[in-house]
Amino acid sequence: MINSVRNTVLSILNKNNYGYISPSDFNLYAKQAQLEIFDDYFNQYNKTINLENARRSGTGYGNKLKTIEEMIDTFSRFDPLTQVTPSTNEYFLPSPTTTGFDYYNIITVTCYDITGNLLGEAEKVTHNAINMLNSSMLTSPSTMFPAYTQAGDKITVYPDSINGAASVKATYIRYPKDPKWTYVSIGGGEPVFDQSQLDYQDFEFPIEEETNLIIKILQYAGLSIREAQVVTYASTEEVKQQQQ
Repeated sequence: MINSVRNTVLSILNKNNYGYISPSDFNLYAKQAQLEIFDDYFNQYNKTINLENARRSGTGYGNKLKTIEEMIDTFSRFDPLTQVTPSTNEYFLPSPTTTGFDYYNIITVTCYDITGNLLGEAEKVTHNAINMLNSSMLTSPSTMFPAYTQAGDKITVYPDSINGAASVKATYIRYPKDPKWTYVSIGGGEPVFDQSQLDYQDFEFPIEEETNLIIKILQYAGLSIREAQVVTYASTEEVKQQQQ
């Protein structure tokens, strides 16, 4: 899809001699456009939940909530977390260097014993709360009812007896991979699309989002080349999409 999006963007820009965007600029705009659409999934999800609670949502083929959930589920992961140091109860949150992905939202943190048996889902608590909980035998976290605190890119799991290399796993929503239009240069001419490159990465959205991607990339391109007509055109098309 990324090559189709780029060709359409360049065609619109070239049609009225608005200018040209390089492959590196296109990849930058594509990344921002993808993140913008990705973030909007969660805004749409919240709005649709509110409509459903107000009994104003559709059903069957018109069930928008189900469609949004399916889109978000595409980015759902369940991965073991990497220990900060061996035999400690500190674990790194998902990242490109640990799980291979940056996380957008942590859904659940689950704990296991050293043999791999599920202990339970850990409850997230504040640092102040964990101090209060640990001060009492009755409320302190246990292997049956674990808890965790978060600080930066790490979590600390309680009780500290949960400290195995594979004792903590997380269900989370990851960010989409950065799109990259890759190419080869032939005879000093226009770059030619080449998806065989090792760093090639297509958009991670369904084909239905192609129009939205084109519109948003045009908005970024128009701002970059300081062409108000491009921004206006893209904004008008965006409004049309939202009204459909």
